[in-house]
Amino acid sequence: MPTGIAHGGRLIEARRLFASAPAPFIDLSTGINPHAYPIGPIGPDALARLPEPEDILRVQAVAAACYGVADPGMVVATPGTQIAISLLPYLLGCRAATILAPTYAEHRAGWDNAGLPVEVAYGIEAFASNALQPGTAAILCNPNNPDGRRLPPGRLLALASAQSEQGGVLICDEAFVDLEPDMTGLGSCLPHPGLLVLRSFGKSYGLAGIRLGFILASAGLAGRLRAAFGPWAISGVAIQAARVALADTAWRAAMADRLRRDGADLDRLLLRHGFRGQGGTALFRLYCGRGAAALHRHLGEAGLLVRRFDDDPNLLRFGLPGDAMAWARLQAALRSARLP
Repeated sequence: MPTGIAHGGRLIEARRLFASAPAPFIDLSTGINPHAYPIGPIGPDALARLPEPEDILRVQAVAAACYGVADPGMVVATPGTQIAISLLPYLLGCRAATILAPTYAEHRAGWDNAGLPVEVAYGIEAFASNALQPGTAAILCNPNNPDGRRLPPGRLLALASAQSEQGGVLICDEAFVDLEPDMTGLGSCLPHPGLLVLRSFGKSYGLAGIRLGFILASAGLAGRLRAAFGPWAISGVAIQAARVALADTAWRAAMADRLRRDGADLDRLLLRHGFRGQGGTALFRLYCGRGAAALHRHLGEAGLLVRRFDDDPNLLRFGLPGDAMAWARLQAALRSARLP
């Protein structure tokens, strides 16, 4: 990867690292829903033709309804939120950034790559104080990756107002909010001075390869960003998937309940092996234990990839197993682990 940042999901690298592991390799290293939304057959026009402008407008309208945004003109469809994270430092006109850490490392990389100064703040008070500089982008994830930290909407809106008064912006990355029944995204608060929201599609719907995400912002800013991404920013396949999946409220509710139960099962399983929960979301769990490095290696040798962290060797992040076979292999690998 160009930035050299470690990410989950790199199964080819895992196969090289654990060459004797049994197949298939089970990926528990990402925050992607293992139960993909059933989008059905892809129509030929989705592959053979460029999307029509009306198709993009329909996706914006469906996304606006899903995210509680009053005006579809405040929705920008992008080929994944990662490209938005990478390009916003060039498009917003901010002079610096402050990031609430620890969090998704690509946020810092985007501003570093743009040659703009970045401050990393630990704790919300330090973050709010550091961000109050003229022309600064304040960036956080809610819920956070990897620890699931949550901040209430009122606090976030106050931060956005403070940023606006200084000519800056609050960027709230809501990549993992879709399946959190106790949380409400900030889309319904738009337009709001100084607020920009990122929403991911592929994680919640288990369709990360489609590459689809959304920027939510005031209509004027959204229009400028949409123009920067150009007329065919998203594919016909992404359009077809989004129009069906984003409108399916019943599927989201049922999936949130299923993942809640699966997450509780995973918590109980890891607790029996001496690992303490450190937070998480519906799509991943963070655990702490002295044997984390040894367990990461043991699971890899058993053909199960979980996420480790170079800056804290006692932490592991687990995604959820997607079927009975994956659960059985995880349980068997844990039973055979010899940890300090």
